[in-house]
Amino acid sequence: MRDAVIVDAVRTPVGKGKAGGALAGVHPVDLHAHAIRALVERTGIDGSRIDDVISGAVGQIGEQSGNTARWAALAAGLPESVPAVTVDRQCGSSQQAIHFAAQGVLAGAYDVVIASGIESMSHVPIGSQAAGRDFLGPEISARYPEGLVPQGISAELIADRWHLSRTQLDEFAAESHRRAASAWAEGRFARDVVPLKAPGKDGELVQVNRDESIRPGTTTDVLAGLKPAFEADIWHERFPQLDFKVTAGNSSPINDGASAVLITSGDTARQLGLTPRARLHSFAVVGDDPLFMLTGIIPATAKVLDRAGLSLADIDAFEVNEAFASVVLAWLAETGADPAKVNVNGGATAIGHPLGASGGRLMTTLLSVLEQREGRYGLQVMCEAGGLANATIVERL
Repeated sequence: MRDAVIVDAVRTPVGKGKAGGALAGVHPVDLHAHAIRALVERTGIDGSRIDDVISGAVGQIGEQSGNTARWAALAAGLPESVPAVTVDRQCGSSQQAIHFAAQGVLAGAYDVVIASGIESMSHVPIGSQAAGRDFLGPEISARYPEGLVPQGISAELIADRWHLSRTQLDEFAAESHRRAASAWAEGRFARDVVPLKAPGKDGELVQVNRDESIRPGTTTDVLAGLKPAFEADIWHERFPQLDFKVTAGNSSPINDGASAVLITSGDTARQLGLTPRARLHSFAVVGDDPLFMLTGIIPATAKVLDRAGLSLADIDAFEVNEAFASVVLAWLAETGADPAKVNVNGGATAIGHPLGASGGRLMTTLLSVLEQREGRYGLQVMCEAGGLANATIVERL
């Protein structure tokens, strides 16, 4: 019976996704290529053995358009014979790429695959692909006559439904920064991150080694001074019950970054002399209420555990994407998971959320956390626009 294993996983440092950010001077294709190239070099895999490159990207427009995976694979120096495809499962795009890659290996369609992700939000601002376009159509308007909402309002609705206070949101965010800063200080990201050189403010190349959005000095008191980010009359009128509390501080920032994961069958890894880090155990993807949008991680967690034949107590480490603090806190309330096992090295609130790359970033982090804690099972789950969620369980080898 075939299995699918992760040989290795890498990510770039995560830069601020705006002009002047550490990676803003790097073209998205080149940033993506850096992660792929570093993965190939580190594993020593012969590029001609790669059956496909499956990549996630959300903003598939401008510099991330035209099947950006293909151009990143070529820019990374892979043979022209290696195909590539770009997928869009919104924020879960590279996690979905991992699923597709593993499923292809399990089915016997692939032996060696790279699953990767890219998002350069300094080059392709969030929502660029939908800006000025009616991408929903009249049938969606008929099904949801009251209208859907931006993700920030979904995060507010979640905070209201689960009775989360502003203090709880800010405390969670401050802890994310504390954990991420501690992880960097103690060298726990050393295996994950592949540094690169990028143009600095004066045009000279500078080495980018660390995540740019982490603020070691962040405290609950500092975060309490920020104004709600999504408060507006239109939302007051539609949702009079809301006490707006979602801020830039208790949400993920805007970022640039890339990630890459090498997936093979166990037999192929042995034949090539590779030592896998983990087995891809179980997968799930769900749809959920598109108004609340970000709550799909709750049924996705239940579904993947059921498929795996495992319980919450069997999981040694969780990576739950911190798109908004309210999302993870609602998930904790519903699942009863131990917060000490969740986002051990900090989450997206601090590290950042380069959309299409985040699934691969979380997987890279999860593998290291399992190794650092000598755990067996890890569970990764990602909320996604439109009321979707991916969940993945891996087993450390």
